Amino acid sequence: MNHTEYILIDLYGVIIEESKGYFIPYTYEHFAESEYERITKAFREEKIFSKAQIGVLSSNEFLEYLGYDEPEAAMKDYLENYLTFDAGFKGFAERIGSKCKLVLLSNDVSEWNEYLMNLHGINKCFFDKVVSGDVGLKKPDPEIFELTLSRLECRAEDCIFIDNSVNNLNAAAEFGIRPILFNRDGVTYDGTIVNNFSELEAVLTDNRRNK
Repeated sequence: MNHTEYILIDLYGVIIEESKGYFIPYTYEHFAESEYERITKAFREEKIFSKAQIGVLSSNEFLEYLGYDEPEAAMKDYLENYLTFDAGFKGFAERIGSKCKLVLLSNDVSEWNEYLMNLHGINKCFFDKVVSGDVGLKKPDPEIFELTLSRLECRAEDCIFIDNSVNNLNAAAEFGIRPILFNRDGVTYDGTIVNNFSELEAVLTDNRRNK
């Protein structure tokens, strides 16, 4: 029996080249040194970024808490000018999307994700999007993988997961999802590794041939 194959793919460190985004350095650059202790406490102790990434805070609430006077403008400036969209993604998505269902699985602030999807015109690339800010769960929490499989109504073995984080990949593998490391950061990994979308497409194509 043939089963639909789902390609679960991360945003930051894969489609967006910056593996952890750039927002924390961006924030330090935009405030005076006298504010650094307060900002560090917000990020490290109060986990303010994580709260925004699981939807506890909206983008505006998050940015206002950090001290941005114009949170909407700050969001747009950061997303438009400090992140790099990998130009190889669109062609990859068009070719792979004709054979498999592409699903975004990303840790992100809801409003940021929506803005980036529209900015780069890639909403149409995805069969579904599972974004931490929308679902209240973050990778590598096992529950976000359970939720994804439930939403797609598919088996773990019908999924391949592409991420730049070894921890996230290991969590997915526990469910029987096949992991592939998109190696932006030159990390060590025992499993399948790709370095760009051309290599990823070749691996996925070989995988389909060998089924």
